[in-house]
Amino acid sequence: MADTQQAIIAGGCFWCTEAVFRDVIGVSEVESGYIGGSVENPTYKQVCTGTTGHAEGIRVTFDTDVISLAEIFDVFLGTHDPTQLNRQGGDVGTQYRSAIFPLDDAQRAEAEAAIGRWNDSNSGTAVTTVEPLGPWYPAEDYHQEYWEGEGKSNPYCLAVIPPKIMKLRKSFQDKVKG
Repeated sequence: MADTQQAIIAGGCFWCTEAVFRDVIGVSEVESGYIGGSVENPTYKQVCTGTTGHAEGIRVTFDTDVISLAEIFDVFLGTHDPTQLNRQGGDVGTQYRSAIFPLDDAQRAEAEAAIGRWNDSNSGTAVTTVEPLGPWYPAEDYHQEYWEGEGKSNPYCLAVIPPKIMKLRKSFQDKVKG
């Protein structure tokens, strides 16, 4: 029986981070959603205003016998730009912040260690925050597996997702599904 764990991360548009993590070995599920805000059951339209406090995030379920939490966080930090405050490329606002929402103290320690590793091996300083875990709200159905569906005909996705996947394949060759 697989030993599964979950991690909740936010690194810009959830369509983009979801697409990356669907290609990571040991990952069995990726769900797009909203976390870190003050409105109960927010909608995409509400979150896009930047007034709810939520981040577009993903909840990753993975097999710890195949990939560790540390490696999940390393892939996360290595496939988006953790030096951009409240933005990823053209997506601007707190809903696009770089953040980790640890499920417990052990995950918090691992998140802080991952940010430290990233800072030690890169020329920038990560602005990725480690935030308190709040309620997780799954995004609307049409956001789930977006890249696999209509995302491949969306000009925004075509401009943003393939470079992230290429970065995954280049920087984390041994973590990519075959």
